[in-house]
Amino acid sequence: MFKNYIKTAFRSLKKNKGFTIINVLGLALGLCVCMLIIFYVIDELGYDAYNKKADRVYRLNNEIKFGGNTNSYAVSPAPLAQTMLNDFPEVEKAVRFRERGNFKVRKGDQNVQEHNFLYADPQVFDVFTFPMLHGDPKTALNDEKSVVINETTARKYFNTDDAVGKTLTFNDTLFYKVTGVIKDIPKQSHINFDFLLSMKGLDESKEDAWLSNNFNTYILLKQGTDIEKLKAKLPVLVSKYVGGQIQAAIHMSYEQLEKGGNYFRLSVIPLRDIHLKSNRVAELRANGNIQYVYIFSAIAIFILLIACVNFMNLSTARSSNRAREVGVRKVLGSPRKYLIIQFLSESVMVTFIATVISVIGAWLLLPVFNQMADKELAFTATTFVWLLPALLITVVVIGCLAGSYPAFFLSAFQPIDVLKGKLSSGFKGGFLRSFLVVFQFSISIFLIIGTLVIYHQLKFIQSKDLGYNREQVMLINDIEILGNQSKVFKEELKRLPGVVNTTMTGFVPTSNWRNSTTFFQDATLDIKKALSSQIWDIDEDYVSTMGMKIIAGRAFSKAMKSDSSALIINEAAAKILGFKDPLNKELYQSIDNSGKKFKVLHIIGVVKDFNFNTLRENITPVLFSLNESRGSIAVRINTAKTTALLAQVKEKWRTLSPNQQMDYSFMDEDFENTYRTEQRMGNIFIAFTTMAIVIACLGLFGLAAYAAEQRTKEISIRKVLGASISIIVGMLSKDFIKLVIIAILIASPIAWLVMQKWLQGFAYRDGIKWWIIAVAGGGAMAIAFITISFQSVKAALVNPVKSLKSE
Repeated sequence: MFKNYIKTAFRSLKKNKGFTIINVLGLALGLCVCMLIIFYVIDELGYDAYNKKADRVYRLNNEIKFGGNTNSYAVSPAPLAQTMLNDFPEVEKAVRFRERGNFKVRKGDQNVQEHNFLYADPQVFDVFTFPMLHGDPKTALNDEKSVVINETTARKYFNTDDAVGKTLTFNDTLFYKVTGVIKDIPKQSHINFDFLLSMKGLDESKEDAWLSNNFNTYILLKQGTDIEKLKAKLPVLVSKYVGGQIQAAIHMSYEQLEKGGNYFRLSVIPLRDIHLKSNRVAELRANGNIQYVYIFSAIAIFILLIACVNFMNLSTARSSNRAREVGVRKVLGSPRKYLIIQFLSESVMVTFIATVISVIGAWLLLPVFNQMADKELAFTATTFVWLLPALLITVVVIGCLAGSYPAFFLSAFQPIDVLKGKLSSGFKGGFLRSFLVVFQFSISIFLIIGTLVIYHQLKFIQSKDLGYNREQVMLINDIEILGNQSKVFKEELKRLPGVVNTTMTGFVPTSNWRNSTTFFQDATLDIKKALSSQIWDIDEDYVSTMGMKIIAGRAFSKAMKSDSSALIINEAAAKILGFKDPLNKELYQSIDNSGKKFKVLHIIGVVKDFNFNTLRENITPVLFSLNESRGSIAVRINTAKTTALLAQVKEKWRTLSPNQQMDYSFMDEDFENTYRTEQRMGNIFIAFTTMAIVIACLGLFGLAAYAAEQRTKEISIRKVLGASISIIVGMLSKDFIKLVIIAILIASPIAWLVMQKWLQGFAYRDGIKWWIIAVAGGGAMAIAFITISFQSVKAALVNPVKSLKSE
């Protein structure tokens, strides 16, 4: 019996090849896109899951409001880890990381620039799962000059992963012994390093400085610990330790500080939540965003719904043509249950074929998707463990849902009514089909509007006046390697043809090198007149090289010796300070924790506000001081021969440092990298939106063909009576266009509300323009009309004689 159902189903599908192909293709596309998104979501949700103790590991965060500024930090004070162990019995282990930045690592007679360094406490291997291939994790970081490296780094420098006992030379002066080699850390980790240095060799880690935040601190809780109870104890810790140093520094108790609206707070975040739910200052690496997981999950559901709606729509449309078949079967004695099984068999068979095609499609498209999403997703044995059962369930569920309407509705017809033709109805009679068309086009229009808003915002970011000129600025990094020759290098670059100006500093708007401190308006260090601000050390060429604008006063000058105690402030700092005329005003900076020693600085200029954080954040206070900083050299150029100039710069570098590689970038590229995630998401959004539209149009194409087929004789009679092709096309199109208009009216306000909420994540945004809604609606109308017109014109061109000769 079952074999007969399959054979009959196959014959029926073969007989209606056009509908079958559209059904299979639309459903396969939907399942394929859905599968790719599921891979992406699972990957994002899987971050840090490789840690065996992940459910008990938490990071301590810092929330600070002081001096007119509010900041959330992923770092905390140096003594916090040991204090947690001493004062909290529920804490089993505590470990700190400290970012080191860059080192030049000796390889043969060359120095290789490496960026991925971290300091860590020796007990790091008790908290995190970093499997060690060689060495003893219990003692690997006990020595001050010990380093643990990953297997890729070991092979890079020693051509073997057994590098324990070998020596690495950093910056030609530091010699570290390799005491361990670990497996490469999975990419799904918010912590990643090539070199792990012993924290014991970092003097800063031993300081009792509770007002300085530079360490990423993690705790491993004992089994059964109530995290909420631990959170409740943290304010007491802050009051006890941070409060004591606040009292010494500004002669004010922590309670008084809080009454003034300021605070220092500690919070905890589970290890597994960091990647998607933390976007704080000083993260160990750029994290993801839970919003994108929600968005793409919704898109996956939407696209799958569109595909299923198409499937159901075409199945119900085609089923009315089989009413006579049902009537004949029932007259010949076929029970209703057999008819139901027959329709469901056909539906499940189509779903199965579409599912197989979707798996092949996802496998072929995965490399392209990986490039778009910056992922390393792959079909593995583990993937199929959950994928195959999920696909089987999908085949059964979608197949039964799509086939349920024709199965249960048609099988209930009375044979006499069917054979008399009383059940034949055109497109206008299909309320369910109309509803489903509106539903799927509403989703498509929603996605079109979302895509346009995202791209409009990205274009706004790229074109916004940032307060500095990022175009044609080369950044040469790690200038400290040149030592005292760095100034010579800067001046030699300035003399090259095509170079407009140069500046030497570690602080540029597109880098992550930051430093903040607190200033006061008088010597009493009155908290009410405090300013918490960035303080950047720059030289006298910085403002002009960066293309910044001084709106009051002047920039630093070599000729003015008093500029060594001068400051340039931005507009945001001037606003918080409340100075009507900030020029020549004095600010006081404490230089120890006693509050008795301070430095007096005077303001000589105000620079126009510039964006040094992402456009998701408001501009905060920045103060410039005239001090040497050898982080990098920024070179403003004005030449079409960039390649030739770059060769000259490299030659100058080789002259001063023959064994060191020059590490450089361009500021506009660094800026683009800041928004790389948004750009990737925008590209993926466009791809998925296109898929959604294609799937919706496939369904509309099939329905238009069905509608034209149902009205073939009507079209022929109208042609005989003189109706033109345009009139017939309009007649067949208007019903569908009405449905698309309804979809526009439904989707537009919903899309506006959702995207408005997304834009609120940006401090600087351009809003949703009216033309975005108009373009989305007009585009959907045009796509629908073109899709429908193809079938309408085809029907209108049919010779009336062929349709009416049997009448």
